[in-house]
Amino acid sequence: MKTKIFIDGSEGTTGLRIYERFAGRDDIELLPIDAKLRKDTAERKRLINESDITFLCLPDEAARESVSLAENEKVRIIDTSTAHRTEPGWAYGFPELSAGHREAIRNSKRIAVPGCYATGFITAVYPLTAGGILPKDYPVSAFAMSGYSGAGKKTIAVYEAAERDKELDAPREYALSQSHKHLKEMQKVTGLERKPLFSPIICDYYSGMLLTVPLYADMLSGTPAPEAVHAFFADYYGGEKFVKVMPFGKEADYNGFLSGNACSGWDGIEIYVTGNEERILVSTRFDNLGKGASGAAVQCLNIMLGCEEEKGLQL
Repeated sequence: MKTKIFIDGSEGTTGLRIYERFAGRDDIELLPIDAKLRKDTAERKRLINESDITFLCLPDEAARESVSLAENEKVRIIDTSTAHRTEPGWAYGFPELSAGHREAIRNSKRIAVPGCYATGFITAVYPLTAGGILPKDYPVSAFAMSGYSGAGKKTIAVYEAAERDKELDAPREYALSQSHKHLKEMQKVTGLERKPLFSPIICDYYSGMLLTVPLYADMLSGTPAPEAVHAFFADYYGGEKFVKVMPFGKEADYNGFLSGNACSGWDGIEIYVTGNEERILVSTRFDNLGKGASGAAVQCLNIMLGCEEEKGLQL
């Protein structure tokens, strides 16, 4: 018997990418919505309650409205918006963090998919705080580069316009007020005592993300060398298909550079540990539309269905 799936917000970037990942699957029946009725509350309510699982690919307020429309107790919801990522009763859709996270996704009726920047940050920071290496009162900072697709359809159109502002040719730092919407989950999920300093940068390429967390070795428990931090990550994520801890020194193969778009089209995430005895960099590289959005949502679905986590995904 096929699982009935409805994608509320199927015309957005995330919704379209989820739809693409269902191509060729014989275990899913997609419930389509007439293009003219995409914003019709009654029609959306009907499809949500007819589905086994509904994906929400909507702005926050619209996502909250869709959840309120679910009256069928059997309906399970996977929300890709920011709306429910720190809400009680919602499983956080990052199975690699712990056995408990994976089990919560498997059994929950409400799953919140992590934000793209948050995915890169939490991949690096959660193991360090959970393992007692990074003190929870550490003044954590991070910077990141992202392709413009992460900013949504309007920004994509601006970047891809035939005539555009020349400033778009260069990387642009934003969220200068230190109020980026992912900060709340970045802090709560990792258990940090205060929000990190975070500097995101949007760049002139379509998709792909690189996030780096700089650390002082003498402020970490045991003052570990970069090699020890690398070994810790390799052990922590050992056996995980979606998280790939890159060999120590791998950046030398790229002449000491890490490119933000190298993982575009891939649904996993890479971890690099670099630096020296005094200052260590932990970098994560992935596709903001893959493990950072649609790929992560489909991975959660696969866990819920009890099939291979990588089904329909690119690894």
